Amino acid sequence: MALVVQKYGGSSLGTVEKIQEVARKVLSRQRSGDDVVVVASAMQGETDRLIGLAVGITDVPELREYDSMISTGEQVSTALLAIAVQAQGGKARSLLAHQIPIRTDCAFKDARIEEIGTERIRSLLDQGYVIFVAGFQGADCDGNVTTLGRGGSDTTAVAVAAALKADVCEIYSDVDGIYTTDPRVEERARRLDKVSYEEVLEMSSLGAKVLQIRAVEMAMKHNVPVLCLSTFGPPTGTLVTKGDKEMEQIVVSGVALDRNECKITICRVPDRPGVAAAIFHPLSEANISVDMIIQNVSEAGYTDISFTVRKEDLARAKKISARTAKELRSDRIVTDDKISKVSVVGLGMRSHAGVAAKMFNTLAAGNINIQMISTSEIKVSCVVDQKFGELAVRLLHEAFGLDKPPEISRAAGKKRAAKSKK
Repeated sequence: MALVVQKYGGSSLGTVEKIQEVARKVLSRQRSGDDVVVVASAMQGETDRLIGLAVGITDVPELREYDSMISTGEQVSTALLAIAVQAQGGKARSLLAHQIPIRTDCAFKDARIEEIGTERIRSLLDQGYVIFVAGFQGADCDGNVTTLGRGGSDTTAVAVAAALKADVCEIYSDVDGIYTTDPRVEERARRLDKVSYEEVLEMSSLGAKVLQIRAVEMAMKHNVPVLCLSTFGPPTGTLVTKGDKEMEQIVVSGVALDRNECKITICRVPDRPGVAAAIFHPLSEANISVDMIIQNVSEAGYTDISFTVRKEDLARAKKISARTAKELRSDRIVTDDKISKVSVVGLGMRSHAGVAAKMFNTLAAGNINIQMISTSEIKVSCVVDQKFGELAVRLLHEAFGLDKPPEISRAAGKKRAAKSKK
């Protein structure tokens, strides 16, 4: 008997028929002897529909009301799932965040979980219930509804699994695991049997629609094994776990493409101490995440500073930056929403040189210009023109041999390691 936390995404809950099928799947798992807690996303398309209603009124809705509205999609899906299980002869309860409770900070739209109560869930499990938890939402210390950011149901699932000390957290979606890249972009993409927390953390932060980045951070912190599976497909999937020596033999594990970034350039600002702080502090105060930053070489005491933000934050970021630019007497602000970020990720990059050079050479051979560069210990990212994003992915996927079976990639990694020792 195991304690299992499952999460079902919107594509798994798109229709009443799919909800009934998920209910059968969950009930079968419980009847096999496991305790089951299910975290549900909103039905497919529902969150986008709700957002559309808000932005149809104003581009910048007040965030407290925004969270209160868009969190309702999960309330509907969890209640429907509980009704479906009950209709099939099972015992089920749906719980909203404040009923558990799932306590968060007060950062509307991107709240962070601070504490999860487990007493009520454990009591209901002991009584033979399947528990359905509304994902994506929390409640702050004043009882306000908060949301955890897009994809936040993943974070809810991992956090609940960590709080309950579950044996596994299973993430169900319309894909059967994590791939070397998006199969819709590169048909030769391969499903990975196992991948490290760190690699998935990078992939998620780089735009790969794998798991929400905070879900991966939480899984890594609490050592929660995460299994990514297809809802209606085969039982095989990708296990997200601690890295090991076998993983490190493969230099690059995947290529990620992020189309959800925009570039803002503040032109001709004074090149003196404190200017960067003046630009980025107001963005931080507004809870706007800045990704890549580049500063041009100073010329006559002035410089240009460029940075990227998420597309959904562009309107607010531009407004705040325009105010800062005026204070700094900048010439102008330029925005570009026609960019893509392409990245290569792999644990093996820690012990193998030449990855960045190979990436740059590959893009150059494809006549793809690099606008910005960012690196970490296990990734290299480049911003390119949006029209070249998918081409860049395909070229890099082939250049790093990701279309080959894993045993060939491991053999190649061992050969490179042997050469480096010589």
